[in-house]
Amino acid sequence: MAATRLELNLMRLLSRCEALAAERRDPEEWRLEKYVAALEDMLRELKKQSSKPAPELLNEYSRKVDFLKGLLEAEKLSSSMEKALANQFLAPGRTPTTAKERTPATKTVHLQTKARCTGQMRSELLGTVCSWKSLFFSLCTCRGLTSDEKQSAVELDAVLQHHQGMQEKLAEEMLSLARSLKNNTLAAQNVIKQDNQTLSHSLRMADQNFEKLKDESDRLEQHAKKSVDWLLWIMLIVVCFIFISMILFIRIFPKLK
Repeated sequence: MAATRLELNLMRLLSRCEALAAERRDPEEWRLEKYVAALEDMLRELKKQSSKPAPELLNEYSRKVDFLKGLLEAEKLSSSMEKALANQFLAPGRTPTTAKERTPATKTVHLQTKARCTGQMRSELLGTVCSWKSLFFSLCTCRGLTSDEKQSAVELDAVLQHHQGMQEKLAEEMLSLARSLKNNTLAAQNVIKQDNQTLSHSLRMADQNFEKLKDESDRLEQHAKKSVDWLLWIMLIVVCFIFISMILFIRIFPKLK
């Protein structure tokens, strides 16, 4: 089926939104949010049309629009940790929007956004340690230190490096936890989806069996009615035959005196 004009406009606007999402935008940038709102309106209108695309294609359009909407909502969060966690739960598109794309643009945007949020979260976690470390060494260089103070400085540097390593490990564990949480959520969604499909199939089979049972009951009822009608006619014919035979018998053989 050829794409309608509304579907072509939706594909063009979707491709434009994916290109904008891949770029680094200013916090005051408003175009992408307006474009995504327009995409939602166009998608609702497309679902109402009689000549709408296949359900798989509509689901793919909805998936990409939901991804862009979730991306905008994640960017509005305050901390980078919340942004990274929100980006873990975003589901990009599975197929390219245009024929020029080798991989889906939303998947590329998703990878870029996850890398950016991870870098920001690490910078926030490690920024405090680095600032304290630089402040301490700047104070140490401003005045002379004795050997004991130098030893204390070295020990403090080791402690700061240890804490920095712990914070890096903590950041990696948090990212790993977010990934495992996302995988568990997706696995649960797949199980629920399969259960819903099995239940829908069972309901369809039950409806089909009920319709077949109803048809067979109607046929059996009609057959029973026909059998009763034939039996009634046969009995009437037999009774009439016996009645006529009795009359003939009485006429032919009169009563003996």
